[in-house]
Amino acid sequence: MHSSASLYAAIDLGSNSFHMLVVREVAGSIQTLTRIKRKVRLAAGLDHENHLSQEAMERGWQCLRLFAERLQDLPPAHIRVVATATLRLAVNAGQFLEQAHAILGCPVQVISGEEEASLIYQGVAHTTGGSDKRLVVDIGGASTELVTGNGAQTTALFSLSMGCVTWLERFFTDRNLEQASFDAAEQAAREVIRPVVGALRQQGWEACVGASGTVQALQEIMMAQGMDERITLAKLQQLKQRAIQCGRLEELEIEGLTLERALVFPSGLAILIAIFTELDIACMTLAGGALREGLLYGMLHLPVDLNIRARTLHNVQHRFMIDTRQASRVAQLAARFADDVTQSWDLDAFCREMLQNACELHEMGLSVDFKQAPLHAAWLVRNLDLPGFTPAQKKLLATLLLNQTNTIDIASLHQQNAVPPRIAERLCRLLRLAILFSNRRRDDALPAVTLTAEGETLHVTLPMNWLAEHPLGKELLTQETLWQSYVHWPLDVN
Repeated sequence: MHSSASLYAAIDLGSNSFHMLVVREVAGSIQTLTRIKRKVRLAAGLDHENHLSQEAMERGWQCLRLFAERLQDLPPAHIRVVATATLRLAVNAGQFLEQAHAILGCPVQVISGEEEASLIYQGVAHTTGGSDKRLVVDIGGASTELVTGNGAQTTALFSLSMGCVTWLERFFTDRNLEQASFDAAEQAAREVIRPVVGALRQQGWEACVGASGTVQALQEIMMAQGMDERITLAKLQQLKQRAIQCGRLEELEIEGLTLERALVFPSGLAILIAIFTELDIACMTLAGGALREGLLYGMLHLPVDLNIRARTLHNVQHRFMIDTRQASRVAQLAARFADDVTQSWDLDAFCREMLQNACELHEMGLSVDFKQAPLHAAWLVRNLDLPGFTPAQKKLLATLLLNQTNTIDIASLHQQNAVPPRIAERLCRLLRLAILFSNRRRDDALPAVTLTAEGETLHVTLPMNWLAEHPLGKELLTQETLWQSYVHWPLDVN
């Protein structure tokens, strides 16, 4: 049984949903034990005078009774409960908060918009890989947070009075998904955003991440439809047109969009289009965490690790007893190969990083079974919680590990959506060759092999007499040439 001393819980009483996250601290990171989410739609209970209806409060209290059962064994100091926009606005919030305290056995803190934005940013900083100079967007039920930061520090933060529930009630009350409704929702959102645009642009950002349910829904849609994970304005406009074609909210059907998310998806989409337009955002990806993670890491007093992916890889290597020296050996050789072909094959910094990550993890399946080690490695990567990696990046890594040796499943390389299919094929080829030429597991036994690429043809140049002096190596290389030829990857060895 887990010692309760290592357990922590964060509860977020949002305007659309109530969330509870219970974790265990493990080696400077968090391991999720319980995650409960309920659509309460608290903001829908606010009238024009900001009076919260009894019905909405009852929905909230009913949800908190579920949470309370899970909290009863945790130390009070390890629980933090916060409320956001709706309970900031409600004139009778005290009535709700008093009963909430009685149900949970701990106080509920109504946090300011600025504190909410700061906590969201901390949650992102602790869980999201990529550039440390970022813009974070979180569209909640009644407020939207826009934050810029660098590393662990925020540089500008704003909490704006608009959200997917309030915009639903304001612009889609009749449930008609018309162009006019979207236009009105987008224009109103742009007017809310406009006053803060200058301050955000002044700080600048290299990467934009979204931490809201709307962005999560978009990721699910794009994964289901085989698109890459980058959210762009063009994709948002396409989805808007699809929603308009459906006609009514009750008839909204988009592949990958769940019924749970459908109700507030059009209003969240309109706000996101306005944000992209006003801030001239090129693309956005999904954050690894947000408010609840910010609360948890704050209680744990853990510093932000500026290389989250490296920390994750280290933890996985330790957990699955990976030979780190061999992993480094393969990674070193793969980096050399990438240098050899990078001009011909257009491998950018992200692709090279994913190749290195695959090298670091390629033997993790051996902890389960040798015979199907690549299959086990792929399954583990797909299903493990890997902070710093997006779902699409995990799928790419899993696909590379699945195809590291023997037969090649070309369809799987085309089904991942982190990089174009041709790039995935190229990364796979470099990984396979790096593993093959490192099989003696000795630094002084790595051959002085070089690669050149002409189109999709790879030329492998070996030291003189290497093939004659290494009959097993020659046999492995001959077999590899056959494996690659079966999927029309020309491999020339001399």
